[in-house]
Amino acid sequence: MPHSTTFLLECLLRAGMRDVVTVEPATGGVAALAGIATRRDAPSVFVKAFVEAPADDVFVAEAEGLAALRELGGVTTPEVILAGPELLVLSVLRPRPGGETFWERFAHMLAGLHTSTTHPRFGWHRDNWLGRRRQFNTWDDDGFTFFAQHRLLRWLGEPRVEAALDSADRAALERLCHRLPDLLPDRPACLTHGDLWAQNILASTDGQPALIDPAVSYLWAEVDLAHVWSTSPPPEAQRFFDVYAELTSLDSGWQTRMPILQLRQHLAVLAQFDDDWGAADQIRATLAPFRTRT
Repeated sequence: MPHSTTFLLECLLRAGMRDVVTVEPATGGVAALAGIATRRDAPSVFVKAFVEAPADDVFVAEAEGLAALRELGGVTTPEVILAGPELLVLSVLRPRPGGETFWERFAHMLAGLHTSTTHPRFGWHRDNWLGRRRQFNTWDDDGFTFFAQHRLLRWLGEPRVEAALDSADRAALERLCHRLPDLLPDRPACLTHGDLWAQNILASTDGQPALIDPAVSYLWAEVDLAHVWSTSPPPEAQRFFDVYAELTSLDSGWQTRMPILQLRQHLAVLAQFDDDWGAADQIRATLAPFRTRT
């Protein structure tokens, strides 16, 4: 086996799963090692681990997020088999199918999550993790303050962000944060997945949409929408946006807000990876109107 899958097998054995025969690499994630473990006496499982875990609670927090999505929002998620300081073991999901029907079902699922879990405050009862970086979830009564402090300005101290953005970029981000009440609608908080890029949308064994890798908090629903919109979903996903807009009475100007809301994810990517997949350019493009005082 490659080194990465050998490492995963060793983690499984240390966790007491001694019926694992082999581990094959799984694709899709970018922050952690992942694989599918074949077992002698039980169904195969998905396993994820970090070579150097950022903290002991990273997988416990992720498992809690999966449970919250399922129990509070009715979202289909994989079964958590083991969540420990070294690894996360889940039931195996399927790749999502093609076609508009799947995306229409996903629209109903996400709209149900967002409309049934409104909350009076923004945040979560604990910090959790976005990739290898801590996501700060300190409660706040004001969504604009929460988003500015804990989803945007929070990233300015990261070394890769400091190296990529100049002083004018950072000042522009601060101006944008100051103007958030003028740029975004004042909406209530709801339970959000928090890392809803297209790769985290899979399917259950019966073909229903299922979600993985959450970084949950109570925040604006459009944060999840922006992540789907910004991560190259397939053409048939247009049906998702149409149905979601209808189910949630989304206004016609929602697309203009997506780049601002997606700044958080671009900053997180820039902070964590040497190859930022164009995140720095996207950040600068979104900040361009705020580079001069108005």
